[in-house]
Amino acid sequence: MRAHLLALAAAALIFLMPLQPSWAIMNHSQQVLINADFSNQDLRGVTFNLANLRGANLSRSNLEGASLFGAKLDDANLSNTNLRESTLDSAIFNGTDLTNAILEDAFAINTRFKNVSITGADFTNVPLRGDVLTTLCQAAEGTNPITGRDTRDSLDCS
Repeated sequence: MRAHLLALAAAALIFLMPLQPSWAIMNHSQQVLINADFSNQDLRGVTFNLANLRGANLSRSNLEGASLFGAKLDDANLSNTNLRESTLDSAIFNGTDLTNAILEDAFAINTRFKNVSITGADFTNVPLRGDVLTTLCQAAEGTNPITGRDTRDSLDCS
């Protein structure tokens, strides 16, 4: 009888415990996710470290606090994506669409940006190397529709 009560109590505890949101446990590190569709999803805190996301669609997704350390984002679509406080260090953005993306407070000190679309992107408080900043300022234009910040101003372009 006592074992039965313990089993019943354990089962009740499992069902009464709050569940973690599905995004909190997603880890896509080192996966090949070429042309994957992650658009319009809540991906807060998801890990994509060293993942190959070439051609992936992450548009209109919430990647706040996500980690994309060393991810390959060649020709990926991150337009209208929330990347606030995300880790982008050592990621490769080549031909990536960052139109209207919000990168506020993201960490991107060693990130490579080449041939990217950044119209309306918000880079407020994003640390960037000088050579990267020069390249981004050449392409900077527009105003982010959510934050109202001018792309050139958010990059501190002179």
